[in-house]
Amino acid sequence: MAKKPVKKTERKTIELALQGGGAHGAITWGVLDRILEDERILIEGISGTSAGAMNAALVADGLSGEDGSREKARKKLRAFWKGVSDAARFSPVQRSFWDRWIGNWSLDNSPSYLMMDFMTRSFSPYELNPLDINPLRDLVAEMIDFDRVNACNKTNIFVTATNVRSGTAHIFRQPDLTADSLMASAALPFLYKAVEIDGEAYWDGGYTGNPALFPLVDDCRARDIVLVQINPFYREEIPKTAREIINRLNEITFNASLLKELRALMLLKEVITAENLVDEEFRRMRIHRIHADRKVADLSSSSKVNAEWDYLVYLHGIGYKEAGHWIENHWDDLGERSSFDLSCALEGSIRPVLRCAADAKEADKDGGKEKRKKTS
Repeated sequence: MAKKPVKKTERKTIELALQGGGAHGAITWGVLDRILEDERILIEGISGTSAGAMNAALVADGLSGEDGSREKARKKLRAFWKGVSDAARFSPVQRSFWDRWIGNWSLDNSPSYLMMDFMTRSFSPYELNPLDINPLRDLVAEMIDFDRVNACNKTNIFVTATNVRSGTAHIFRQPDLTADSLMASAALPFLYKAVEIDGEAYWDGGYTGNPALFPLVDDCRARDIVLVQINPFYREEIPKTAREIINRLNEITFNASLLKELRALMLLKEVITAENLVDEEFRRMRIHRIHADRKVADLSSSSKVNAEWDYLVYLHGIGYKEAGHWIENHWDDLGERSSFDLSCALEGSIRPVLRCAADAKEADKDGGKEKRKKTS
């Protein structure tokens, strides 16, 4: 009996938007690891901020050149995060004995962390670190080959930093990406001096684009943006302590620019449809989101400074699993419709945000697929 012809597996092209968040960027490492594992998914562009920018550059480095491959990109990501952990082994900022004993990843009870937190709120990095010593810069320069990143023709990289003088987002892109570009994108003003590039000073890109979406809309052809979100939109508990309040304010600040861009994309889609703007059809984007809101909500802000290898592997596992669930539940949405309800970004009320925070399986059980078809 003759065998039936095997249908060739369809490939789909996406763009990735990677948030920053310190050690929580290891969640994004897990997401990228899973996506790179799936040969069906092509990545045309990656926009990243802070840790997201570093993850993006590592992917481009691994994919670049005749010897570039998805497997090499995965190995580069793992080696980088292992390097981050190794560099932090001798840092005075470590978990307390009690936190290690009870398995708490937070540094809230660490005397060294509390002292660092107090000092950075009392003195500027220009006073505390006049020599601008930053081991992360050395690691980035050592582990990322920027010649390969800038020569990569398999994916476009966009890195967001905040111009200190103008307060606007600046996008670094190939062929001009450097270690300084990445460090500018990650320069938290309370921890590091502003990074100066060509006479301009830059701070962390999270203040103006975490990450910036407009380069993916304007400079890439794929119409499916997959947001990898590690800063939750919604938290159930009202912050009560000073540290909890500061943490929540930081999350709101770092999500504000993203919400504005999501609102703009939703309104643009409505205008294109209402006015039948054929010439603007290329701006009609389909938005998707991979997140771990519920698990990230249980992690304190101080855990973003924890670079222990076991912890980074734990975060990687969260991202890997969430990406797998997303691919399984939303593969058919790619190229067809958004799987993230943009009304969440526009309305701002509790109910739609909660709906967005629900995992894919629960959304499907509640008729999420039907709702997405109606709103697409």
